[in-house]
Amino acid sequence: MAKKKAEALAPVGKKIKKERLKKKMTLDRVANETGFSIDYLKEIESGKKIPPVGALLQIAKALEIDSGFFLREQESSLRRRIKAYTKRTENYAYTTLTPGAENKHLKGFKVSIDAMQDHKGVGYQHEGEEFVYVLAGKVEVTVGDHINTLDVGESLHFNSGIRHKLANIGEEKAEMLVIIYGP
Repeated sequence: MAKKKAEALAPVGKKIKKERLKKKMTLDRVANETGFSIDYLKEIESGKKIPPVGALLQIAKALEIDSGFFLREQESSLRRRIKAYTKRTENYAYTTLTPGAENKHLKGFKVSIDAMQDHKGVGYQHEGEEFVYVLAGKVEVTVGDHINTLDVGESLHFNSGIRHKLANIGEEKAEMLVIIYGP
């Protein structure tokens, strides 16, 4: 099962590695540009981890390419294998709501987090702003050291340049509308 999961997760990592090598960029340089560890970047490139939207935005910026290059692949993966796609970051999944917005500053996503779960690994940060609106469940959005608790119908607008992470603190799957603005 783990081998099948890794195979299903490989495409975006392979694209990242191919672009990095094409631009003759070292993992060290990408780590310094994104703030991610080299080990985390290696896991992404090998297909063991698929980065969430914020991380893809940071990696795309570091590689000096349009983030849509990676997000288009994620959207086509969704159409081909919806079940595998929704489990791609363990307890966290997203669907692009703004296909074709590759060259735009504003992007929308529907994000879901399994009950009583959160992002695995590092917190995320990316230049710009983020807006979160809770459609279902109860979530915590940690921005820096500040914890915001949001119920259905509540929202939060914050500086996404500050390290942040989402956690579902409820007994049901949480769903959110997440809008990201990147300069």
